[in-house]
Amino acid sequence: MPKMTVDPTYCKGCGLCVITCPKKIIRFSDSINEKGYHYAECFNQDECTACKLCYIVCPDCAITLEK
Repeated sequence: MPKMTVDPTYCKGCGLCVITCPKKIIRFSDSINEKGYHYAECFNQDECTACKLCYIVCPDCAITLEK
């Protein structure tokens, strides 16, 4: 099963991954990282197909995909 993870340390909450995800399974976390941003998170790993669109659009290299 694919797994998408976001490193909160690097995520600045730009939202590109949220907009790009075709399954709409990425949202902003209620938590705030040490820089003061609500970082992205995948809330439904079972629906993730590892299409890599979130990984490609992330300007901060905060997203990791595992197949």
